Amino acid sequence: MTEIQPVYDIPALKVENCLVIGDLHIGVESHLRSKGFHLVSRTTDMHEAILAAADDDVTRLIVIGDVKDSVPGSTKQEYREIPDFFESLFERFDMIDVVRGNHDTSIEEFLPGRVKIRPATGLKLGDVGFIHGHTWPSEEVMDCDTLVMAHNHPAVMFRDGVGRRTTEPCWFRGSFKEDAQDVRFPKLPRGFIVIPAFNRMLGGSPVNVIGEDLLGPVLNSDLVDVDNAHLYLLDGIDLGKRSDLMVTGKDYSRYKDAPQRRAKYS
Repeated sequence: MTEIQPVYDIPALKVENCLVIGDLHIGVESHLRSKGFHLVSRTTDMHEAILAAADDDVTRLIVIGDVKDSVPGSTKQEYREIPDFFESLFERFDMIDVVRGNHDTSIEEFLPGRVKIRPATGLKLGDVGFIHGHTWPSEEVMDCDTLVMAHNHPAVMFRDGVGRRTTEPCWFRGSFKEDAQDVRFPKLPRGFIVIPAFNRMLGGSPVNVIGEDLLGPVLNSDLVDVDNAHLYLLDGIDLGKRSDLMVTGKDYSRYKDAPQRRAKYS
């Protein structure tokens, strides 16, 4: 079985000799600038974090979607920063793969030719499959032991006794149901991992709020057991099962005494 290990305090996953990250959203500062927030680019910070996360035996980088932020269209920041960002990463990695995300329209215009662009249906290495998460994986990718996804920017919401809410990015890890079946896939994975967004500017989307939908067809299918999935902080602390951590969000007080709804794909 392939060894899969989260990197301590960095939203990156080590899978054998590969470092796996997702949701870079390079150019998000331009989007925020259009809304009146004047922020300096943190693309260099992400570059340094990638290098810090890579052990000596890591030779390959896999980015599972959303390299760029703007969709549709592109910004000057994306055209300026993305090519140099990946060119400089080749000074450290022998091979770089990018699995298309829903924000990665025309991504080949930005990436050096040496980057291997994989389809949105995913990439499989050994017994691990990699997708962004906004669409169904291919049959080949689903024929894996563990499916690694991004897209959700998972976070956990904490609510104290006076109703104050805080959120922290988290790992979201669970299993496919033992009796799950889907006519499209002869074989299903045993487990899944959703990685936090690598760009810390994005914050996160709480996965433990009653009434809030998860993102993507896999997590919103009857194939996965999201209630019994565990949430982990970036320092490795296991917070427990999602079903035991559910809270009411700001706009969902009406669900306070209601049973948890199964999130539907949207």
